[in-house]
Amino acid sequence: MLFKLIMGLIGFTLIAYLGICAWMYFRQRHLLYFAQETRVDARNTDFVVEHDGITLRGWATNPGRDNAILYFGGNAERIEQTRDEFLRWLPATSVYLLPYRGYGANDGKPTEKALFADALALYDEVQTRYHAKSISVIGRSLGSAIASYVASKRTVTRLVLVTPFDSGISLALAYYPWLPVSWLMQDRYESTTYLRNYNGPTLIIRAGKDEVIPARNTNRLVAALPIHPQVLDIPEATHNTVSDFPAYGEMLSRFLAPVR
Repeated sequence: MLFKLIMGLIGFTLIAYLGICAWMYFRQRHLLYFAQETRVDARNTDFVVEHDGITLRGWATNPGRDNAILYFGGNAERIEQTRDEFLRWLPATSVYLLPYRGYGANDGKPTEKALFADALALYDEVQTRYHAKSISVIGRSLGSAIASYVASKRTVTRLVLVTPFDSGISLALAYYPWLPVSWLMQDRYESTTYLRNYNGPTLIIRAGKDEVIPARNTNRLVAALPIHPQVLDIPEATHNTVSDFPAYGEMLSRFLAPVR
């Protein structure tokens, strides 16, 4: 009797665990992408990239300059709210802010593969249509992985990674150590792999009180870079407030000053 009870409990626990794994597998993108937080009217955008049958709409500051910056935001970030700051920090540089598919005024659904392809399309658009001679890339949080991928596939003058992480699997394990993450995860965002051969100037900006990205995940990324990056620590910043501190804009202004 006791044996049957124990086996029944084991069976119930196993079924419950497998059910949780299945739920996480099918719902994982709903836990990763928060596009609904960023929706805007298409009439409020001023920059367009046509790619993969989708019109991607965003914003551009000072379009057409020789020195350009591509900005990739976090998974719930309204990137248009950074336009005024970029105008102040980098008044002589073009900055192109393009929400991910499914974000802002864009159709489609975000996936790693799609976001990577869209990011390369943005780079190619800025290079060919706007004739940028120097293109640097900024990625924040989720966008740090997308920026890292672009740096692995295109010529990037300078790379800025804000509150970055080493890989999606490693980050997910920090939250769900009891799940077989490597089997379940579809969008892996392996930044350390993408940057293995990137030798350009890199700036890492860290939030001292980051409650989203554990410090060890950023440490692993820094350690994996072939050339040690510049690192700006903002001790009092949280994950979402790091850009509110004066040191953030001051460092971007210095690091991303136009190439002459």
